[in-house]
Amino acid sequence: MTRPSAKRRVSIFGATGSIGQNTIDLIARDLEAYEVVALTGARNIAQLAADARRLSARIAVTAEEGLLPELRAALEGSGVQAAAGEAALLEAADMPADWIMSAIVGAAGLAPGFRALRHGTTLALANKESLVTAGPLLMAEARKYGATILPVDSEHSAVFQALVGEDMATVERIIITASGGGLRDWPESALATATPADAGAHPNWDMGQRITIDSASMFNKAMELIETKEFFGVPAAMIEAVVHPQSLIHALVGFNDGALMAHLGPPDMRHAIGYALHHPDRTHLPVARLDLAQIATLEFHAPSPTRYPALQIAREVMETGGKSGCVFNAAKEIALDGFLAGQIGFMDMSGIVSATLDAMSSDNSLSIAPVGLEDVLQTDQIARDMALDQIRSRIEQPKA
Repeated sequence: MTRPSAKRRVSIFGATGSIGQNTIDLIARDLEAYEVVALTGARNIAQLAADARRLSARIAVTAEEGLLPELRAALEGSGVQAAAGEAALLEAADMPADWIMSAIVGAAGLAPGFRALRHGTTLALANKESLVTAGPLLMAEARKYGATILPVDSEHSAVFQALVGEDMATVERIIITASGGGLRDWPESALATATPADAGAHPNWDMGQRITIDSASMFNKAMELIETKEFFGVPAAMIEAVVHPQSLIHALVGFNDGALMAHLGPPDMRHAIGYALHHPDRTHLPVARLDLAQIATLEFHAPSPTRYPALQIAREVMETGGKSGCVFNAAKEIALDGFLAGQIGFMDMSGIVSATLDAMSSDNSLSIAPVGLEDVLQTDQIARDMALDQIRSRIEQPKA
């Protein structure tokens, strides 16, 4: 008699966000196949607790220490352990798991991802900041401990899939696509007046507010350019971005014989998540099937450098290397905070990022590679402080 195979142990960091919720949707459809070890979130305690109960997770962790009593109360009688704070997140990352979703938004996702790699696990990486701020360190950590990193961004998953069985030496170009965001049809002259509500409405994807605004400004795509360079180890000159309003082609890979391999799929993050969850196998996923005859037309446009200045800043970051990606990300997060708080306008965000990079390049240290995670986190904090100074100086400037 054949014994049933053991359940696959999975943890989801950033479980209450859009990536985390889509991951839970897939896992919950086949709970007999999985043992859920840890779920983590931030302020959405009701969702975190409900999912932990539903999936019979061993532990639920909130990043907010002050919300631990609320989480404990929500989990009372469930058998699910409750914990809170940065130390608890790291302890959860140390818990044995076969597959870990890294979907904490921002630099807060760095340390848990690095910690998980030490256990030689498979890390499904949706945390852009890990590659943007510390790409070489992250990839080296995975090699050191025999861990596997699988991309979960739809664009990088598409590139990854297009490269299966291919020789990287034959690759000439990598093209990632962008929807153009919720403001793509606005006159460029009107962008300065856009509100967070305007920029937070995406035409194709269902995402959180911050990433949707990053899509409208193309800072999201700028991050993905840097991610592409770091994950696939290709020079910046080989990486292109193109506006594709339908969001059906997620990326294309061009080869030295002139061929372009395109990855098409519906705008549904469960495809990229599911591919990483079941890799190297393919399995049925509950996503829509494309009807090409009904789609009829696929459009592509070159992104305007004046509408989307973030793309050029990213190219400068890729050329500089070193700590510049860390500064870029930190300044972008602070600039977005300023926009959401009504302190700066939509088009001011790129100016804050550029000014922060300029301020931190005065001693020529930006091109020096960070020596470890602590160095990255220290640079991150310095850059955040400088970006805040840039915002304050703009607020204090006398109006004309």
